[in-house]
Amino acid sequence: MSAILDEFITFLGPRVAGQLQGTAKLVITGEGAVWLDADGARQADAEAAADVTLAASEQVFRAILSGDQNPATAYMTGKLKVDGSLQRALKVSAILTE
Repeated sequence: MSAILDEFITFLGPRVAGQLQGTAKLVITGEGAVWLDADGARQADAEAAADVTLAASEQVFRAILSGDQNPATAYMTGKLKVDGSLQRALKVSAILTE
């Protein structure tokens, strides 16, 4: 596992544990993916299907997590790609920006 994925997993685990219903996958371009569910965060299998998949560069995800980038704006400008439930994407975004 890359140091970047490990950092995201460590940071996101406590944020999502017990907060997320269903599943989400964050695909960090060039690094891999992080699986999010009610148990927390862990490295995702690239082929695993989640209720929603959010894909962006490391920089975009870091900006979202720090509050410097609004997830909806990132989506509307093409910086953040969403595949799956948009309703679930909004819930995941709310957890990421807490």
